[in-house]
Amino acid sequence: MKKEHFLQSEGFKTVAASVLSILIGLAVGSIVILIVGLTSPNLSLSSAWDGIRIVFGGLFSTGRDASGTLTWGFNPTNIGNMLFRAAPLIMTGLSVGMAYKTGLFNIGAPGQYLIGTLVSLSIALGLPSETMSTTLIWLLAFLGGTLAGAIWGAIPGLFKALLNINEVLACIMTNWIAANLVTWLFDISNFKNVTESTKTGYIYKTTYNGVATAKMGLDKLFPNSQVNGGILIAIVFAIAVYVMMSKTTFGYQLKACGSNRHAARYAGIADKRNIVISMAIAGGLSAAGASLYYLSGNTEFFWSTYQSLPAILRGQALYHVSGCGEGPQPHRHHLHGAVHVDARYLGPAADEPDGL
Repeated sequence: MKKEHFLQSEGFKTVAASVLSILIGLAVGSIVILIVGLTSPNLSLSSAWDGIRIVFGGLFSTGRDASGTLTWGFNPTNIGNMLFRAAPLIMTGLSVGMAYKTGLFNIGAPGQYLIGTLVSLSIALGLPSETMSTTLIWLLAFLGGTLAGAIWGAIPGLFKALLNINEVLACIMTNWIAANLVTWLFDISNFKNVTESTKTGYIYKTTYNGVATAKMGLDKLFPNSQVNGGILIAIVFAIAVYVMMSKTTFGYQLKACGSNRHAARYAGIADKRNIVISMAIAGGLSAAGASLYYLSGNTEFFWSTYQSLPAILRGQALYHVSGCGEGPQPHRHHLHGAVHVDARYLGPAADEPDGL
């Protein structure tokens, strides 16, 4: 009876659905790799097989030996890089998931992410580290970026609440406004990397001003990787969102508005206010993900956002492919971070510019 009760529980169904979605995604990806390997004159069946093995077990790939054969073992560098890249994916997934649970489709995460990037980098690079604590600068940059994203997210919420304009349309428009705004402001800023002549299209890393996310001891567990305390902060955010949505009156009111806005209003819940708050929280989560990524000191932002905007959709796409109706679940994003990190073993064509 206990086993049957466990199998019928919502928690088991949620986890099972996520795992099944991941396995289906891996299987489909493997089929694509196999087809490419069989049809490309530059690849062989063995190359395709290597690619499939990397997709499933790339975290434990240690490279290739002298004969070109893949080698395997515990790889703390890969695992650390996976955790580093998982942090912003967790945050953008939480953003979309939290809004979805309140009946809203936050397709505006890319724009909120860009605004968070703009404000957090501007604060981190603009405040004088010679006269201020770098820890204080980091905290101000993180909070400033998060607040900016919340304000940007509230704009579609206001249109939805006051004018009943569909949030998808409003979010798409704010995404491209953000892309152009960020491009223009960084273009006229003093933050472009002019010390390296080939990188003027990039903004300085925050380490240029001595600002970087604390490692919190994770660099000792995962040496030679990019990992820092951002992953721990993302996990804290995930737990906080879960508690807020599942264990508080405020979360219940947000979900009630999402289930039936008119019934919630009849019950005395301020539906318009809660719509704006939901989108503001979602925007803040997306921007917090950007802040964690670019305040790390490991990454540099490519300010011509016409190219960078579509890539930010990964966090949203991954969330929806994994089954958005089940609520935010950060473990989905660790797998995506792993695949992203280890795609480089497939060959030069799999490489990407540094960034999300």
